[in-house]
Amino acid sequence: MRKLLKILGISIGTLLLIVILFLVWALEKVDHTPYWEQESYTLTRTRYDSLAVHLSPQRGKVFAGFSKVSLTPTLGAGKDDPARGSFRAVPLAGFGDREGRPAEGIHDSLFIKAVALRVGRDTLVLIASDILIVPAEVAAKVTEELARTQGMRRSQLFFSATHTHSGVGAWAEKYVGKEFAGDYNPAVIDWLVRQYSAAVVQALADLQPAALASGTFEIPSYVKNRLVGDKGFKNGQFAWLVVRQDNGRKAVLGSFAGHPTTLGGWNMLLSGDYPGYWQRRLERQDYNLALFFAGPVGSHSIRGKGEKFDKPRNTGEALADSTLHHLASPHLEDTLILASLTLPVTLPPFHVRVTDNLRLRPALVNKLFPPVGKVYLQAARLGKMIWITAPCDFSGELALHYQALAEAHGLHAMVTSFNGAYIGYVIPGKYYHLNEYESRLMSWFGPYTGPWFDEMITRMEKTLLSTE
Repeated sequence: MRKLLKILGISIGTLLLIVILFLVWALEKVDHTPYWEQESYTLTRTRYDSLAVHLSPQRGKVFAGFSKVSLTPTLGAGKDDPARGSFRAVPLAGFGDREGRPAEGIHDSLFIKAVALRVGRDTLVLIASDILIVPAEVAAKVTEELARTQGMRRSQLFFSATHTHSGVGAWAEKYVGKEFAGDYNPAVIDWLVRQYSAAVVQALADLQPAALASGTFEIPSYVKNRLVGDKGFKNGQFAWLVVRQDNGRKAVLGSFAGHPTTLGGWNMLLSGDYPGYWQRRLERQDYNLALFFAGPVGSHSIRGKGEKFDKPRNTGEALADSTLHHLASPHLEDTLILASLTLPVTLPPFHVRVTDNLRLRPALVNKLFPPVGKVYLQAARLGKMIWITAPCDFSGELALHYQALAEAHGLHAMVTSFNGAYIGYVIPGKYYHLNEYESRLMSWFGPYTGPWFDEMITRMEKTLLSTE
């Protein structure tokens, strides 16, 4: 018996030693070096200074093109066929409690929609898609394809997603990717690249004389600050852009901060959530094309009423009715300023934390997380609208500053998320130490990501506001 206990003690001691050694290797302290002293900031700031010097605003007549491409897969096929969008099974992306299970059917159709804008020598394409995020691998391959076939640059593509948590998955690798989006499937990647590329090509082929109008309205009763409640601020601004071709066809682009999670993990049907209802109602009413762009959804969730699919329908259609009311007679202009900035961002090492001041070693995180890909901050002036887009769940509180800055100059601001990569949540620095989902689990790049992203975006916006 004593011998058995001795063996057991040695075994437990050895196991504990292994665990301790692993933890010593796996954990390190969070780096609190001020962001302006970090190499990632210095490299990014140098690129920004060069961009600002070489900014070349275009002034003149505007041309616009529209497109709408299916993002609804055919389920239950005998084999995966990316060319046809047919698959044996496709998981839903958005909630870990689904455990990667495949979609059981289709509740409502999903789409990629694009509006191409050209003024003078410059062309931008604004791309909305009924999906959780725009995966980095997809954005990179679409950029390569369009560079080859259309001569386009990444700086001309403004990707975004509606952020529905009931859209197509299978687009992210490794453990964390599987938790968000189910098992990775290269065939789904191939299909997504085809569909995004087709949407851009079709929008470019449709370019013709057009006019634009833009604005915002407040609808705070439909959103709440889910991170700190009434202790913080909430962003209830709805931003819109109307584009009318001279032939009479019209598109409306809208953005709102409310998280599209009115459908929970219980839902196993493909759906666009409330942004889908917003788009369909506008397309049944006065517009040929309606595009929804997830706004600064960080810390912001929807206040809606109803059970099951009644909740997204009530929310989306109410927002659509408000949109129609405020767009009853938009002031369209056919001559405007078009200018844009696309800033490549160098990120610091991963700071995925297990406690407030201890993070997983970046080498370990790299084995768990899918590749982040190339990261950009982008901003554009589209007449009287300043469009800002980021690679994350961007904070609705931070966006209030950019909205106010634009309004002080007699313009409007639209702030969107998920522009072709994903780096977690970017939130105000004052919330970094909270032990909450957004601030602890989903803030991946250190205590100063919010402040230095805020600085760079503010610089970009001020540069665009100075263009006349």
